[in-house]
Parts: sequence; C-alpha cells; structure tokens
Amino acid sequence: MTVIIEQLDETRDISDTDLKLLIETKQYDHELFQHADRVRKEYYGTDVYVRGLIEFTNYCKNDCFYCGIRRDNRNLERYRLSKDEILSCCKIGYRLGYRTFVLQGGEDPFYTDERICEIVSEIRTKYTDCAITLSIGEKPYKSYETFFKAGANRYLLRHETADAEHYTKLHPAEMSLENRKNCLKNLKTIGYQVGSGFMVGSPFQTTDCLIKDLRFLQQLEPAMIGIGPFIVHRETPFNYFKNGDLQLTLRLIGILRLMFPYALIPATTALGTADPQGREMGLRAGANVVMPNLSPVEVRKKYELYDNKICTGDEAAECRACLSRRVSSAGYKIVTNIGNVRPLKEA
Repeated sequence: MTVIIEQLDETRDISDTDLKLLIETKQYDHELFQHADRVRKEYYGTDVYVRGLIEFTNYCKNDCFYCGIRRDNRNLERYRLSKDEILSCCKIGYRLGYRTFVLQGGEDPFYTDERICEIVSEIRTKYTDCAITLSIGEKPYKSYETFFKAGANRYLLRHETADAEHYTKLHPAEMSLENRKNCLKNLKTIGYQVGSGFMVGSPFQTTDCLIKDLRFLQQLEPAMIGIGPFIVHRETPFNYFKNGDLQLTLRLIGILRLMFPYALIPATTALGTADPQGREMGLRAGANVVMPNLSPVEVRKKYELYDNKICTGDEAAECRACLSRRVSSAGYKIVTNIGNVRPLKEA
C-alpha cells in the first residue's frame, strides 16, 4: 500500500485496481494523511481560507431524494432573504475579514436571472476586492453567462455521483447526470472558477461509483472539490438509510489532495456534523477551506439539508471565532485574503 500511496503522490494517478484497494483499506490512513498534508503545505502552507456562506433561500423546485429542502418536504418552514438582507450579511462578513461570499440556495424560480444579477452586481460594486460564488443549481448557459457578467466569478455545483445508474437512484426522473455535467462544462467555458464534488456513503453507492467520481473530476479539473458524508434527513425517502462513513470521507479527502494538489478542498459542515472534531480531521487529511455561516440566525435551522446540522444558533462573529480556534488547534491558520486556486506545479 505504501507503494500505491507514493505513486499517487508522485504521479497524481493510479489504476482503478489500486484506487479500489486504497479506498477500501483503513490501516494506511495515517500514511495517506501524512502525504496529503505535506502536499497541501507545499501548495498552500498552513493557510486555511474562509468563505462566508449565505443560505438565502430554502425553496427548491427539485425533489432530490436525499435533500431536506426537497420540493415535497411539506414539514419545512420556507424562507427567502431579500437583497438588503443578503447585503447585510455581506457587510457583517466583510468586517469579520471574509473576502469570499457564497450565495447558496435551492433552485428557487422566485430568484430570476434579473434578481440574481441585481444582487451580484451590488455586492460586486460594494466589495470590489471580494470573490462572489454562486451555488444555485442547474441553469441555462445564458443565465450562467449573465451572472458572470454581473460580477460572479465562482460557481459551486456538486455532481453528487458520476455513475448514471446511481444518479437515477438519487434523483427524480426529470433530472439527469448528462445535464449536470453539461452545466459544469458550460461554467468552465464561460470562465468561472468551478467547484464540484460528491456525497460519500449515499444510498446504493459502491466503490466503483467513487472511482467514477474521481475519474470524472480528473476530466473536469475543477478549482474546488467539496465532499462530505451523506447524512440522513428524516423527511426524505432515504430516512431509513445509515449515514455515510466519516473515515471513508477523510480517506477520500486525502486521495483528492494527492490527485488534485492545487485544489481548494473544504472541511465541510457535514464533517462537523458527523463528528465534533470532523472539520479538524478534514484539515489534517488535506482540506484547506472552511465555510462559516453568515446567514441570519433566525433562518439557519430552516436551511436543513440533513438532520442535526451544526452551527445553526451562532451569530456570525461567534462562528468566526469558533472556527479560528478549531483551525488553530489543528495546526493551521485562517487567512483573510481572497484565496484563489494555485496553479499546478510542473513535475
């Protein structure tokens, strides 16, 4: 196994057979994480970038079987933030040192292209030194292009699974993996820094599914890769499944760091939900981004993608202080610059 890890570290690629062995073997995690940590320090030192997350709507037209804000969840109190409320979140975040704002929401038809562009344009005007990230799902090419021209420069769209058959088991018939992949391709063509990623341990997932995820990401070459364990939500068809495995998620973060040494990889809230030390573990496994919540406290519990989500009761400043302590305890430091992706170094 040492040889496989060293080969992945050196060449950024190994065979499917070796990937399967690495994914399914636990006893070499410590060695894997050591290699991953060395690589992330080679590219990013001990810097950890913060992204101010603004969850601005929990309405969604889609009915994904794993998601707590799915269309058919009738027991969820819905909300939408106004443009002024979103700008207020940005103002607070800027004072706390955040230089990236992530506007995340369900696919909510209320927020037309015109409304999104108005919000993005005003943020861009007020905070010229900040990155603006959108995470609002699948849109036509023209919409993505319009958002980009208004000032958005990053876009997060997790593919969730690159296995077509598996995709149909997680999503309703009107959604397709082909369209999701086309959206990611379009975003790259337009010029966004693109983020993708997948759930670990989602229902019906196999190791072969995970290998397909990694191969798809090699084709896409995203700037950002976000993964987290599948966590059950009680109001979904998957409420009887088990949560995804934390250790497997950490192992995949380590593998991703070696395959994509330049990438921005978050230690996600889902990691912290799976284990109180989950985000710290993620950083030690190779992650280098954290995403504190800037949403108003009164709406945070309503943006419930999965059960028992953490950090729903803290004010923005409390979130920032807590994360600073956690990042420091893991041996890293939060930095307040824009945190662009680093270029791949020549071999």
